[in-house]
Amino acid sequence: MSESITIHQIFISSGHDFKGRFNKGRLNNGVQPVESVECVAGRGLVGDRYFDFKEDYKGQVSFIAEEAIEALEAELGLKVEDRSDFRRNVVVSGTDLNALVGQDFRIGEVVLRGVEQCKPCFWMNEAIGPGAHEALEGRGGLRCRILESGVLRAGPAQIEAVVD
Repeated sequence: MSESITIHQIFISSGHDFKGRFNKGRLNNGVQPVESVECVAGRGLVGDRYFDFKEDYKGQVSFIAEEAIEALEAELGLKVEDRSDFRRNVVVSGTDLNALVGQDFRIGEVVLRGVEQCKPCFWMNEAIGPGAHEALEGRGGLRCRILESGVLRAGPAQIEAVVD
């Protein structure tokens, strides 16, 4: 597999807005858009809330497909102005993220392992709009481990399978 993709946006956040907040309300740690981010093998994205979160953490970086966002917008009749509201690190288009579960792949100099689909949480109804939680089922994104360090950059890129 080798596909051309586009990295539309990259986000990092220093804190959790939803994690552990059931019935407590959302926090507002802010999200910083960046043009590039350093990915450190086994640790995460420099500056992000999940950097060194725990050893071998399954969500060192998360992706969401622009196509999934656009489908949600069409289905719910709304426009999500700020893609950071989805609380994923990288917004991409041009590849099937669900097909990457269990796969090792390279984007530029970074090697990743697709660990699992991101399951949307009930907070999406608050952050995005009523019905968002259900609309994102099966297309909430991809959690990955970073296997080889490097820098991800916004813009056109290649995604390639890594074969041992």
